[in-house]
Formats: sequence, C-alpha cells, structure tokens
Amino acid sequence: MERPTASDYGANYGTVNPAYGFPAPAMAVAPATSMHGPSAPPANMFDTVPGYEGTVAGGDGGYLPPPMPSVPMPVPEQAPSPPDWHIPSISEDRARQAFATYVSSKCCYSSAPVREGVITNMESFNTYRYRLETFMESRSTEWSQEPYTGQAVDAGVQPAPGPWQIAAQPPAFFQEHKQTIKVPYTSSVKNCHLCLGMGKTPCTTCAGAGNKVCRVCNGSGYRQSDDRCTHCNGRGRENCSSCSGSGSCQCDTCHGKRQLLIFINLNVKWSTEKDEFVAQDSSGLRGQKLEEVSGKELFKDAQYMVYPVRGFPDVSVAQASERFVRDHQVKYAQTSRMLQQRQTIELIPITKVNYMWKGKPNVYYVYGNEFKVNADDYPDQCCCSVM
Repeated sequence: MERPTASDYGANYGTVNPAYGFPAPAMAVAPATSMHGPSAPPANMFDTVPGYEGTVAGGDGGYLPPPMPSVPMPVPEQAPSPPDWHIPSISEDRARQAFATYVSSKCCYSSAPVREGVITNMESFNTYRYRLETFMESRSTEWSQEPYTGQAVDAGVQPAPGPWQIAAQPPAFFQEHKQTIKVPYTSSVKNCHLCLGMGKTPCTTCAGAGNKVCRVCNGSGYRQSDDRCTHCNGRGRENCSSCSGSGSCQCDTCHGKRQLLIFINLNVKWSTEKDEFVAQDSSGLRGQKLEEVSGKELFKDAQYMVYPVRGFPDVSVAQASERFVRDHQVKYAQTSRMLQQRQTIELIPITKVNYMWKGKPNVYYVYGNEFKVNADDYPDQCCCSVM
C-alpha cells in the first residue's frame, strides 16, 4: 500500500494519485560505463537493482514516467462561464496624468505637448490575456558515491521501493522546489576504483617521484658562482611540496578511506509550466508591451485538472484554452505527475488617446493596471547627452 505524503493539501497531494497503483515497468537501458570526470567508476561497480535498470551515473537517464492509472482518473469540475465584463476608457485627467509621468521620465522629452496638447478622442481597446499553469512533479535517478565511513549498508536486505513509491515532502502548489532522497536498500560498499583500495594516488605534481627539479639551480646542483647549491645540497632535485616527498597523495574520490558507499539517489523536482495567450486587438499597440503590465482578473479556475474555457465572448481565448489544456496533457503527462492546474483570464485595459499639438495629430497609449504609457512618435524630442 502506498504511503501518503505529509502535506497541507490532503492525502492525495504529492502521493501516487488514487488513480495510480503500481510503478511503471523498468526501462531496459544498460547502466552507463562512466561518469563525467577522471574518477568515473566502472560499470561493474553498480549492482542490478530491480526497477532501476535505467539508472546511470551522473543523472543522464532522463525523467521516469509515472505509473499508469489503475482506476478512472478524477473528473475535473466544469467551471462556470466567465462574465462578459467590459471596462470603459479612463478619464481625460487620468490619461493626462499618466502621460505627464511618462514624459517626465524621459530626459530628452519636452513637456510642451503635455501642457499644450488638446485631446480630441479616446478609444477603448481592451483585450484579454489567458494563462494556463500546470504544477507537476518529476522524478529521476542516478548512481552516487561517497567515502565509506561506516554508513548503513542495506543492498539486498529487501527489494528497493520503486521510484514513484518513495514519499517526498512537496512544497505548496506552484512553488518551485527540488529534493534528493537516498533510495532505501540500494547501498553497498566497494573498493575505490580510482586508488584501487589503497587510499592514495600518485602525486600529479611530481608524477609519483617524490621530488622534482630544484627551482634554485634548475637541476644543475650548482649556483652561478660554481658553488654547490645549498637549497638541494647539490643533488639538483628537491622534495615535492605537494606530497612531502612521499610520491603519493590522499585519494580525492574516497578521501583516503579506501572504500566507497555506492547507492542510488532519487531526484524529485516540482515545477510549473506556463503558457500565455493575448487576444489580438486593433489598437495598434505592440503586443510585447502587454507583457510588462497586469490586468483585471475576470476568471480563475484551479483544480487537479481543468476543463478548457467554454462560451467566452472572445472565441480566440476559448480556442487557446482548449489548445493549451490539450498540449499540457500531451507534453507533460508522459514524464511527470500533474498535481494541479490553474487557468486565469485577465482583461488588460488599453486606451488610445488622440491629441493635437501645434496643429498636428498625435497619439499615445495608456495600458494595464499600472497606467503605463507608450508614445513611440513623441512630437517634441531633442538630442541630449550626459557629460
């Protein structure tokens, strides 16, 4: 029986979903023959652990597929249709205030168009932003090692639990987090492969000789005055300072302990994948500008799995919702366990302000809850430089 994971979200959060029963079949992939770096252990150091045949050293085996559902999946609740909420254009005073703040932030913009410009028309081009977020848990395994100093050795005592049967402590929904867990019943002791169980390796500074060319006489044994070198006593060589003349150094892999504890680590990752769609409008404001601002939330739906939005007035938003929900299922359900989804619709207010200055028409935009302004063709700019 699966043990539930302790969390604030109930017994089903962070565990094998009630629909999941048993771990997926083991991947038939041979263990890697080496890890990155000079201390890579040989493949025969890794025992065969049922359910972990695809595990490699260095963690390059990819994410493990979650178990297949053994009972029907929970059916998401149909969310109510979002309201048809339209926000009118902002007032002229608010538009002027936002315009003045924007111009004052530009060192090369004159304030004359703000003071003297006459607003002739204000148009509302409110648009919608749809966002789908999927919070999920991914798991991967890797062979690991550490110097053996008497730790528990439990390989073979009983079968190791499957990668998706090990309880992990999850964060709150939609919070990124990682956790590494030593897999029970996979730990064994092996002689260090780098030093062959000796605890020492040849010194790389002197190539194991224990001495090197004297730095004072460059190996001649004499100084320039034909006097015998006192630093090396005329030998032309001096003891290696790295190994104190022994020719060997403590093994970097086992730290001189001669043996290694070999075990499997389970790497658990909680992440949020997000997709956004902004409905097109005819205001003329570049869509990239809308990424900088927030909107007024019209609709929010969060549950284990969400239904696509239905019946929304802007058909492009409903189409985007259906596409994103489908894509997230296809892209992430094969390698991760989906724990929660959240979808929102924001209305982003956009006001196009037409004004006259010195007999010529001009335009600027006020957009977002922050009343940001865009005025690409500001009519009174000067070339200035900071000395």
